[in-house]
Amino acid sequence: MKEFDRRKLLRRVLGGLLLAALFSIAPPADAERIKDIAMVEGVRANQLVGYGLVVGLDGTGDQTSQTPFTVQSIRNMLQQFGVTVPPNVNPQLRNVAAVTISAELHPFARPGQSIDITVSSIGNAKSLRGGTLLMAPLRGADGNVYAIAQGSLIVSGFGVEGADGSRISVNTTATGRIPNGATVERAVPSAFTLDEYIRLNLHAPDFTTAQRVAQAINAMFGDVAAAQDAAQIAVRAPIDASQRVAFVSMLENIEVAPASAPARVVVNSRTGTVVIGADVRVMPAAVAHGSLTVTIKERIGVSQPNPFGQGNTAIVPDSSLGIEQQQARMFMFEQGTKLEDIVRAINDIGAAPGDLVAILEALRQAGSLRAELIVI
Repeated sequence: MKEFDRRKLLRRVLGGLLLAALFSIAPPADAERIKDIAMVEGVRANQLVGYGLVVGLDGTGDQTSQTPFTVQSIRNMLQQFGVTVPPNVNPQLRNVAAVTISAELHPFARPGQSIDITVSSIGNAKSLRGGTLLMAPLRGADGNVYAIAQGSLIVSGFGVEGADGSRISVNTTATGRIPNGATVERAVPSAFTLDEYIRLNLHAPDFTTAQRVAQAINAMFGDVAAAQDAAQIAVRAPIDASQRVAFVSMLENIEVAPASAPARVVVNSRTGTVVIGADVRVMPAAVAHGSLTVTIKERIGVSQPNPFGQGNTAIVPDSSLGIEQQQARMFMFEQGTKLEDIVRAINDIGAAPGDLVAILEALRQAGSLRAELIVI
């Protein structure tokens, strides 16, 4: 970028501060900050994973006869300290558990900073309560070590077991956390200052929202932003690191009114939960809903022979069959019926969640439901 362009952009940034202060006095009622609806591309967390040993358990560790990898890990660790276990010796340790370690390396983490870790048993350990994680490396997807983990576990679960095999547990005791349990050893390379453009990715892709974000940015800084598609907006930003940080700080606090969500009806078929969007409409339709209940009862009778008779006692089944059909109620949806009208009409007939799903599916098949029906 030329020196003239940099100075021009810097003046726009400084002028944007004044505009931001003015806009903050009376923001739109339905506006949201850009930082709440979008994220800067490349500024994300990275997942780390590792393998280690938890020691110091009170007899609740792995049964090493069933988890040979735990014994192998112990042998390798002891060998590093100059202790050699004879090949014909198979340690039966109940106070050790093999675990996996997971962590999230936040953006721009620097060496020396601490991050939280989660420790989970991968063997048959009953509980990790009271255990200590030995030093273990945490690796990224590229195989490099980015952090070192170690510390005492905090286990929120609770479990007791009786001599007869009965057991009561609350949550799980095979997983624990160590706050600040890992130290960052390597920073993740970042391309934050390498590109001339900053790219904003919307959490919920929408062409209208993307266009409004670009217009709001251009209204403050001039012609620096353009929507690339429904999910991304490219913004020209200063290359200098300090100026770019100040620019993004102002950028993410700009308030934009997102576009309304598409008309959708979301149905959870397992729990019966139905969520209807506010923009759902129906075309004229008449709905009749009723149910048929069939009840079958089985009774067992006993047939006794007469006194001094030659017959035998016999079991006689007695079945009764009943059919009950509830009165079907019909209701009509007018043109452009809104959400509250749909819910009120269906509630008036006492429909259960399963019935509501059937009604909505029938409306969609009839072409009267002006919404996307999503079943999860």
